[in-house]
Amino acid sequence: MKWIEITIKTTTEAVEAVTSILYESEVGGVVIEDPNDFLFQEKDDADWDYIEEDVFNTGYEGVIIKAYLSEEKNVVAEVEMIREKIKLLPSYGLDIGEGSVNITEVNEEDWANSWKQYYKPSKVGEKIVVKPTWENYDEKEGEIVIELDPGMAFGTGTHETTTMCIKELEKRVNDKTIVFDIGCGSGILSIAAAKLNSPKVIGVDLDPVAVKVSRENVALNKVEDVVEIRHGNLMEVVSEKADIVVANIIADIIILLSSDVGKFLNSNGLFISSGIILDKIEDVKVALLKNKFEIIDVKTMGEWAVIVSKKGE
Repeated sequence: MKWIEITIKTTTEAVEAVTSILYESEVGGVVIEDPNDFLFQEKDDADWDYIEEDVFNTGYEGVIIKAYLSEEKNVVAEVEMIREKIKLLPSYGLDIGEGSVNITEVNEEDWANSWKQYYKPSKVGEKIVVKPTWENYDEKEGEIVIELDPGMAFGTGTHETTTMCIKELEKRVNDKTIVFDIGCGSGILSIAAAKLNSPKVIGVDLDPVAVKVSRENVALNKVEDVVEIRHGNLMEVVSEKADIVVANIIADIIILLSSDVGKFLNSNGLFISSGIILDKIEDVKVALLKNKFEIIDVKTMGEWAVIVSKKGE
């Protein structure tokens, strides 16, 4: 099959809005090349070994987003709609940078593999290293390695939101901590919880592709005895309770979740929520407080935040 590759040059600030526009057009996948995903993080000199120089040598100082449309679609109409929606973003106060939208034709095999050149082993926490299945890596003492092939599902571990969630799990999960992962994507957070010795993890996602990819990655990491991936909505497919619920989604969904997620937490259970842009932090905090959560911690990385809250009595 032939695919049309859409290349958009924009800013870190506009990434969430642009990717939302692309997903509304039912693109077949999105690749985000953002050097700030690495630069905004606190790094030791040795951590530069984990990053590929090509990410910084794109010829554009901002973010490059690539998405793929099947030729079976009305490509001209879809691309024009994408262009028009991106042009409107500055009227909502977003800096879109260059904001250019260009297209090229690629074969399915090329598209399926081209993004892999940017995905290298990455240390995303104090202990956890995420390693693509096709890369070699020499594990160092004390490290926990997660093998991952994200396929078409979100969650490579390199995005700030995923990194922050993993760091919170590292601090809070032990051999008595039951964890639910809402919107599990590639399964990375579920696998991380299992490798941090959680006795039971349930990952949930509405997207059947994400469920398939998560199950494959769970098997790849040999944690099937701990992790169960379920297809559907939290409220419909989970009846158990957890000590930690982690949700790396978007702020608006977290606000909606805040009214129900407490029902799935044990007494003093924690809700780790991310995918929150800086401008939405207060909105999420208000929703959590309204639903009797106590805000324990708020951390930011780049343009994103993680909020840790505790279920009230």
